[in-house]
Amino acid sequence: MHTVKRIEIIANSFELGKILDSLDKAGVHGHVVIRNVAGKGLREGNEDLDMTMLDNVYIIAFCMPDLIKSVVENITPLLNKFGGTCYISEVMEIRSMRCVASL
Repeated sequence: MHTVKRIEIIANSFELGKILDSLDKAGVHGHVVIRNVAGKGLREGNEDLDMTMLDNVYIIAFCMPDLIKSVVENITPLLNKFGGTCYISEVMEIRSMRCVASL
């Protein structure tokens, strides 16, 4: 068990390729993409995600803490230009060393 950073990005699906390229450039090579997400933002005045014209994606990725500075430097310009939001939190990863199903 060890500490890793969890990166969650909600953005327009049109920018998915650019976001994934930026994560890869920062050294984050694995991710999960959930398409067609909807919701309501935390800030006043923003439009609801389910009211936008284009589909939204939810990207989840994990990385070692030393990569976060590079992630922020690569993702921030995209979010500033195209919109979206990013959350970064600290979580514990538990890796399975031997799968019980393979016994």
